[in-house]
Amino acid sequence: MARRLTHVGVRRPERVRYLALMPHPARLLDRFFGLRAAGTTPGTEVRAGLVTFLTLSYILFVNPQILAEAGMPASDVATATALAAAAATAVMGLWANLPFALAPGMGLNAYFTYGVVIGMGVPWRTALAAVFVEGLIFLALAVTGARRELLRAIPGGVRSAIPGGIGLFLALIGLRSAGLVVDDPATLVRLGDLATPTALLALAGLLATAALMAAGFRGAILAGILGVTVVSWVAGWAEAPHALVALPQLPRETFLALDFSGLLDGRLLAVVVAFLFVDLFDTAGTLLGVGRMAGFVGDDGDLVRANRAFAADAVGTSVGALLGTSTVTTYIESATGVEEGGRTGLTAVVVALLLASSVFFTPLLVAVPAVATAPALILVGALMMGGARGIDWQRPEEALPAFLTLAAMPLTYSIANGISLGLVSHTAIRVLTGRWREVHPLMLGVCVLLVLFYAWR
Repeated sequence: MARRLTHVGVRRPERVRYLALMPHPARLLDRFFGLRAAGTTPGTEVRAGLVTFLTLSYILFVNPQILAEAGMPASDVATATALAAAAATAVMGLWANLPFALAPGMGLNAYFTYGVVIGMGVPWRTALAAVFVEGLIFLALAVTGARRELLRAIPGGVRSAIPGGIGLFLALIGLRSAGLVVDDPATLVRLGDLATPTALLALAGLLATAALMAAGFRGAILAGILGVTVVSWVAGWAEAPHALVALPQLPRETFLALDFSGLLDGRLLAVVVAFLFVDLFDTAGTLLGVGRMAGFVGDDGDLVRANRAFAADAVGTSVGALLGTSTVTTYIESATGVEEGGRTGLTAVVVALLLASSVFFTPLLVAVPAVATAPALILVGALMMGGARGIDWQRPEEALPAFLTLAAMPLTYSIANGISLGLVSHTAIRVLTGRWREVHPLMLGVCVLLVLFYAWR
């Protein structure tokens, strides 16, 4: 690994001399994580872990809000979110020795609530079982290395459109939570009443958070959530918590609450596939993108210890389902820790410890109102649109499948529908133009199954 990291620019003679004089515990850390080979120090890794935690900790507030709308107890979800994120991040740090953090994914949690539980009428216990099964499939793909073949089978245009479609989906949910977009029987949706206090507060929070991000402020999303929350409490628009801290306890209603009997329903096949595809693409894109920043991507275009990194994601997903939360995935916010100099799994271990300690603040986490998390949803959705840059909009055979993927997710309130339309349309265009040989055989089989599913459901 040292050969791959020397170009990063963090190896300095004074750091090497410092490591040689470290006390015994620091030398143990050096030996376990390879700090010296990576050109970093314990202090740098701790600072990088703190920065990463601050930039992704908004999920501790947002996830309970979203899953509570599926009928799940917010306090249980808050604990499950923290513990699942901590467990997955610890596996990433201790086993894969990579500075990446994991937590329940934005977009996947929204699909869980609005697409599966509310949209399809699936009980949340059955939806958790689908997440658990998806995690096991993902683990099998990671351990066997089959995930590389599956990634190659997905058309590039559709792959680039998936993050953007999820971003639009998140933004729509955020706009609705803020009261900026409301339903209308004539036009489906329309602009909400901007004179209401909550709508004005959400707009102010959105602009303030965006300004902080533009200024390079670490933890801008977290600061925005906390700011809007405090204003809501002081103004009486939301109920303030009765306590800030409490002794942690395992989730009462969501722990081991999975209902596998519902998986016999063929409707959930598309749900499991959607969870799997989005998790796979999200994880692959984040690992390769952030890994390239840190110098972890080899000449073959793959991440060092990639199978272990993907396995950490899969383990987090299944463990999270057992605890009571939606799919866990690797977070792009890990890039902030890499920018701070984090180069080993010690960074991830620091994040895991901070995530685990957040279970003491469950009363605070569940008291955050929806209007405070709405700006975060909109901003994250906007940032996810960057993936659309990789789409060739000048070629109809690439543009149409990508557009259907982007548009169908928010308009049908389903990530699964967007992915399905994108894949089937891409394959159909290739077949109709006599270019069926360009379609991966695995993708041909997937599309046949999708067509049969939508025809018979």
